Amino acid sequence: MNILPQAVSTRRLFFALTLLLASLYLSSATRAEDVKQPVSFVNDVIPILTKAGCNMGTCHAKAGGGQNGFQLSLLGFEPLEDYDSLVKEAHGRRLFPVAPTQSLLLTKATNETPHGGGKRLNRDSDGYRLIQRWIEEGAKWKTGAEPELVSVEVQPERGLVEMGEKQQLKAIAKYSDGSTRNVTHTALYESNIKSMADVDEEGLVKVNDIPGKVAIMVRYQGKIAVFTAAIPLNAPIQKVPSEKNFIDQHVFANLKELGIPPSPVCDDATFLRRVTIDICGRFPTEEETKTFLASTEADKRDKLVERLLQSPNYADYFASKWTPLLKNRRDAASDITPNFAFHAWIRDSMLANVPYDQLVRELLGATGTVVSNPPVAWYKRVKDPKEQLEDIAQLFLGVRMQCAQCHHHPFERWSQDDYYGLAAFFSQIGRKPTGVQGEDLIFHQRGVAQAKNVKSGEMLKPVALGDSVGEISPDEDPRLKLVNWMSSPENPFFAKALVNRYWKHFFKRALIEPEDDIRDTNPPSNPELMAALEEHFIKSGFDLKALVKVITQSHTYQLSSMPNEYNLHDRQNYSRFYPRRLQAEVMLDSIDDLAGSTSSFANLPPGTRAIALPDNSYTNSSAFLKVFGRPNSASVCECEREQTSSLAQSLHLMNSNEVKSKLAAGGGRAAQLAKEDEPIEARVKELYMAAFSREPRPEELQTAIEFLTTPVEDGKTKADAKKKPTNKDFQDLIWALMNTKEFLFNH
Repeated sequence: MNILPQAVSTRRLFFALTLLLASLYLSSATRAEDVKQPVSFVNDVIPILTKAGCNMGTCHAKAGGGQNGFQLSLLGFEPLEDYDSLVKEAHGRRLFPVAPTQSLLLTKATNETPHGGGKRLNRDSDGYRLIQRWIEEGAKWKTGAEPELVSVEVQPERGLVEMGEKQQLKAIAKYSDGSTRNVTHTALYESNIKSMADVDEEGLVKVNDIPGKVAIMVRYQGKIAVFTAAIPLNAPIQKVPSEKNFIDQHVFANLKELGIPPSPVCDDATFLRRVTIDICGRFPTEEETKTFLASTEADKRDKLVERLLQSPNYADYFASKWTPLLKNRRDAASDITPNFAFHAWIRDSMLANVPYDQLVRELLGATGTVVSNPPVAWYKRVKDPKEQLEDIAQLFLGVRMQCAQCHHHPFERWSQDDYYGLAAFFSQIGRKPTGVQGEDLIFHQRGVAQAKNVKSGEMLKPVALGDSVGEISPDEDPRLKLVNWMSSPENPFFAKALVNRYWKHFFKRALIEPEDDIRDTNPPSNPELMAALEEHFIKSGFDLKALVKVITQSHTYQLSSMPNEYNLHDRQNYSRFYPRRLQAEVMLDSIDDLAGSTSSFANLPPGTRAIALPDNSYTNSSAFLKVFGRPNSASVCECEREQTSSLAQSLHLMNSNEVKSKLAAGGGRAAQLAKEDEPIEARVKELYMAAFSREPRPEELQTAIEFLTTPVEDGKTKADAKKKPTNKDFQDLIWALMNTKEFLFNH
């Protein structure tokens, strides 16, 4: 009876529920549309332009001059300027609010309007739609209380990635209101060693077949994060040298993680020659070699390092390292006195082991005249405050500030305010002429220290790379405030820059390469070792000799340069000693020692060694020093010293008149050996000791004796005949030894 009414009631209830659900869905969708966030120019549009490459140096970046009058700030670091360029410049021709899709900004990006940069966006891309909506919404500069980007995070931060494998990165932006956003598709990625790992535009890392550590920089709106990948070789490690100090602990731990077996510790002769070159810039004498090799003391290597550090040659050699970096350059005849005085100050500081922070303080805070205070000579060479800040930052902090003078540093956080805030420390340097031609009296000029940001026009007080140094009264020398900040144990750059520079001196490759480019996006190959070296240096009171000692006494430094079957291609993990060509001065002195000759230098006593030369004028006057790359003191970059080999160098060693004259010197070694009545074996051994700090191997001894005693007539050797070695014979043998890699390289 009541079945039909019940069915009708059920259908009505179902229909009502359907309408209710539809209404709720539409209401929800409407509310979602209503609360849809307006497009932010800074947080949404700028990242799209950056990802598309519009504000890169080769496109429309101001740093590169822009294109066709359209300029954007490099990588979007100045968004207000970019907004004005897009919306207000050229009578607003780049945007068409009435028909947003016809805006020049979009038609150029899609290449619908001919565009020199080609197609940068697809019409169906999220970036295109977002810019279109921004124009539709009125192309506003601000949409209200927009959150500011606080940081960007990469996930994961570190990883162990096998050769040939891939790793997808995820970039997360964090904002001031606590919100986060996945920006993986709009972030920029770059590998610091592309031969080890590549990364595509979407953050997918592909690892190649070179073991070691590689870093991927993730950049988003001026914020940076770094992903570090360890690429293992996974070779079996059966034996590792014993750990001598903390250096060995960190190096060998890294090698074990990567599966790279280290070479064994080198023999005594190799170590003696290696460490004498690296600390004193010379070869060991024959007497030193015989004494060291004959010693049976267990700690003879440690004692050798101690003796070398007390040697005047140590001071000479490291003075030859520092004076070119500090631009001890002779531009006029009147520079002789200040140059000699400055070099002597550096040398005496090395010999007395003046703490590094004190040495820097004496340099930066120098006042007076060169005669009374030699460090003043630096201000004779470097007069402009901008050059002063750039040199100090690069040399003592490992920070390259040159780019920040004109725009935000593309690889770091340094802005123009940071640049001119650092320049302000040098704004109150006063100069007065003295009675000596070309010499000034340097003094602190009373007044408020400040520098003008040429872009904003704002006068900036001294700020040390974002760190406040407190108020500086007009009577205080701001340079001393800067040194106080630099030498503070909490300073993240000062100790790191020095230990990284010295590590490269002894290992050929710095922990951070280049050695004067320390930044978040260029991490060390062994962060734990870097931190330990910094801590050791700071705790030692910035003791340079203590740093040299801990490095050279480590078994890491003493590893053989001969590779095993696994570590031949290792270039950054120190699984073996990396051979390197002798520096120009060391090579010239060593040739003189081997040939028994001398080199003469103007205004210097006879017998002065090349490593003791005070300035660049001797490079210009010596063909040998010039062709082998002695620096010209024009830059604070170590790269000015040429360490690569060239055809010109080979030709100079083989047939230059300079080398020939050294070999043929009347009182030289060849002439002396030809006159001696000692057995030929003894004379050959003397040569090998002088050249290689070792005795000849049996086959080498036999070959040398046959060469010296076998007569040659008409270009043919006479079998079974013997002759007395001549001066020319010994010249030829010395020439042959001199041109071997064993002689020319520190190994």
